[in-house]
Amino acid sequence: MEPLVVRPEIAVDQFLPIFIESTLVLVFGVGYAALITLAKMGFFSKKWMNIGYLFWALQTYCLYDLSILIQSSHFTTKVLMVTMVAYLFIPHLYFYLISESEKRYEDIETPIQP
Repeated sequence: MEPLVVRPEIAVDQFLPIFIESTLVLVFGVGYAALITLAKMGFFSKKWMNIGYLFWALQTYCLYDLSILIQSSHFTTKVLMVTMVAYLFIPHLYFYLISESEKRYEDIETPIQP
């Protein structure tokens, strides 16, 4: 006999708020990644990074609120929040690794022979 997992059902009247919250998580997440990336690449000034951090904060809040709306367990909510903290630092780590690799290999300017 297979174990049965019982989850609380989501009320029908909660569909629209859940849909809106999940959409906002995606929109703010893309906005954060885009603003941080474009500011780090030099297309925008570094002042735009503050708006990117605001998008991250809004995304984190919306994700927390979404986890409450869909009645996630406390453990799942904590994992989501830890993931959001990691998401805050991943773009910075990526660009740090790129810049360090460019510094390491900029002395090697040997053209590749076909």
